[in-house]
Amino acid sequence: MRQVESDRLGRSAQGPRLAAAVATNLFKLMAYKDEYEVARLQADPAFHERIAGEFEGDYRLRFHLAPPVLSKPDPVTGRPPKRSFGPWIMPLFKGLAAMRFVRGTVFDPFGRTDERRSERASIEFYEKLVDEILARLSPANLDVAIELARTPESIRGYGPIKEQNLKQTRSRQLLLLARLRGETPSAPIAIVRPGA
Repeated sequence: MRQVESDRLGRSAQGPRLAAAVATNLFKLMAYKDEYEVARLQADPAFHERIAGEFEGDYRLRFHLAPPVLSKPDPVTGRPPKRSFGPWIMPLFKGLAAMRFVRGTVFDPFGRTDERRSERASIEFYEKLVDEILARLSPANLDVAIELARTPESIRGYGPIKEQNLKQTRSRQLLLLARLRGETPSAPIAIVRPGA
């Protein structure tokens, strides 16, 4: 990545901006917060130590979650309602956190959900996008290339919120890709790997 950027653009005082944008955003897409990560964060002893340092006396933790298996989307909002879980759920968090080694394998019970499939598809889409950015990179389109490489920054949230942000991001990516290609988008745009 850096080599292509350097070869196409020459040595720049600004450094490898495109390579940095791609590295940061590919990491963001690959490090999504799934059920295993949520469980790991909730079961982390450091998290509980911080809470104990903030509160005195007898307190009880409540966790507000919308597990896809237990929560059907609200017909009006499209969002699954959150449910409140007491401290009894901690052993489940610990067990789920310990099972994160199955993430991405055929044994991953969450890997077949629409959300996980969408996240994996986003990584593949972005990798193809980067291939095309590199194939078309020039000094004239560097700013558009960097803007395109940074589009995953706007994918935030979880569940339906993330899905909405992903749709908006995908539209932006297609518009920027058309600009990178020197086209005016009038129809759906496909990403083609160079040499394919």
